[in-house]
Amino acid sequence: MATSTKPERTTGGADAAELHLRYLRQMLLMRVFEEKAGEAYSLGKIGGFCHLYIGQEAVAVGSIAALRPDDYITTAYRDHGQALARGMTARAVMAELFGKATGCSKGKGGSMHLFDAGLGFLGGHGIVGSHIPIAAGAAFAIKYRGGDQVSVCYFGEAAANIGAFHETLNMASLWDLPAVFICENNGYGMGTAVARASAVKNLSVRGNAYDMPAETVDGQDVLVVREAMDRAVARARTESKPTLLEIRTYRFVGHSMSDAAHGTYRSKDEVEEYRRRDPIKVLAEQMRAAGSLDDARWSALEAEVKAEVDDAYTFAEESPDPDPSELFTDVYAPEQGR
Repeated sequence: MATSTKPERTTGGADAAELHLRYLRQMLLMRVFEEKAGEAYSLGKIGGFCHLYIGQEAVAVGSIAALRPDDYITTAYRDHGQALARGMTARAVMAELFGKATGCSKGKGGSMHLFDAGLGFLGGHGIVGSHIPIAAGAAFAIKYRGGDQVSVCYFGEAAANIGAFHETLNMASLWDLPAVFICENNGYGMGTAVARASAVKNLSVRGNAYDMPAETVDGQDVLVVREAMDRAVARARTESKPTLLEIRTYRFVGHSMSDAAHGTYRSKDEVEEYRRRDPIKVLAEQMRAAGSLDDARWSALEAEVKAEVDDAYTFAEESPDPDPSELFTDVYAPEQGR
């Protein structure tokens, strides 16, 4: 469906400025895309579930920027951000949300089941924690074949309460699998009213129980995420050792479209306080301080991203529904995989 647009790493100067601009564009694309998706859901154009990523953009952009095109990604159902960061087109993702035949999963997966074998994107998964062993399986396959790819797994903090999480991390450590397990800790496990302080308690040290390096990372700063991911990926690629990254972030919207942004288990003041460290704002301010971003460039970037999202929306609306004959066919033929 698309080729990876992963930015290459640079060290400083003009190259760093260009790299940061690309990070900023990716995060802004996710934000505008999801705002449009939320609007479409409210209009009844998107059915089923829709879990938005607004506020967590730095996690996907910073971590996926450290990967190669032949690495593997497995994620949970809040998967729009990772799909876009990996290089899936806005058209392919929006069409999938609309359930159209031109979507990345041919309209069969919807919001929670984005998939693209060509990008090594092994899907969003709707059952909490179910995909963590799949990511370990991909890492096992890499090692079995003698490759140097890395398998990356994204999950929310509630998945750390699932047995598969503990079992998988034990196996990954015992077998020295080239994997990076990323907990996107946004502070609120699915369907709970747990206080944020309780939700994050002790998660960052759980890696020690599996004899696995663990690190707590500021998920609102894309550059900090990138540096932590560089370390974890290098460990996996060169030493075949797994890492647990607890990336602390915050979603500015509800758990899903059926959940209010605030008023149920968190206050408006809390959300507004965390918005002070909006990841887009954090990077934009850093770039302005460095002289690599001004009002004119920001306005041009906004216009460019809005046009891309509007095009994706129109494309999805005008795309055909899946033919009934596709009901029992595979989304991808075996020869399309890796």
